[in-house]
Amino acid sequence: MAHARHAVSRMSMIVLSVYALLLYMFLYGPIVMIAFLSFNRSTIIGFPFRGFTVDWYAKVLHTPQFLGALLNSIGVGLVAGSIATILALGLTLAFRRDFPLKSVVFNLVLLPIVMPGIVGGIVLLMFFGYFNVHFSLWTTVTVAHVNLVLPFAFLTLYPRVHAFDRSLEEAAMDLGARRFEVLRYVIVPIIRPALIATFLFSFSLSFDEFIRTLFVSGYEPTIPVMFWTMVVDELAPQLPAMAVLIILISALTSLVGALAATRAGRSAPSGGGAKATIPL
Repeated sequence: MAHARHAVSRMSMIVLSVYALLLYMFLYGPIVMIAFLSFNRSTIIGFPFRGFTVDWYAKVLHTPQFLGALLNSIGVGLVAGSIATILALGLTLAFRRDFPLKSVVFNLVLLPIVMPGIVGGIVLLMFFGYFNVHFSLWTTVTVAHVNLVLPFAFLTLYPRVHAFDRSLEEAAMDLGARRFEVLRYVIVPIIRPALIATFLFSFSLSFDEFIRTLFVSGYEPTIPVMFWTMVVDELAPQLPAMAVLIILISALTSLVGALAATRAGRSAPSGGGAKATIPL
């Protein structure tokens, strides 16, 4: 009997191991393949492998269009991430209190998450067109990115703010601090790691955003839009190298954000804080 159980357990481990291997191959196999092809000397994307070279990376880094689009994506990401983090902080602080239609407002904040990207892009296109807003990087694209990343920033920050020990605020006000001073000197320093994680997460989402940007971008493309244009117009041999660079930037930002979120979780006050409840 014990031998049969051992055999079943061994078989289960083998099946789970094979399943995990196939899952990781499915998730990361394309990334590994793109990275491998980025060093291919061939002028055609694909196999056979003609030899090792880093010339495509040098060509990408010396392409003005790529550098311009990269700066555009970084600039919009920084602005959209900052605005979304500030708005998310204000929303999370507001949701600590009861007010009319609280659950309705909560669901409206999260609406861009459940709305398909192409539908959101069309809605933004019609909205900006109706009000005759000039399509550009710092108007329509930035607003579209804030619209996308705000609910994610809100959900990232919401548990941290609602776990905050409000007795610290009361103690500060008892000592004569005003509400803005409590926010500046008590709340923000304690939740700073969570704010940094929220900003980096928002930046990463904005940097990678493509669908909504395609509908509202002007003559200044971001990295995803420029990459899509190059794929459609011509399969340039430097595209795999460009893809690897984009993946590295996104992965590095996400990693730093995850580390900041972990630090925020460790430094969050453990006692006296209210539990983060989702209004329904």
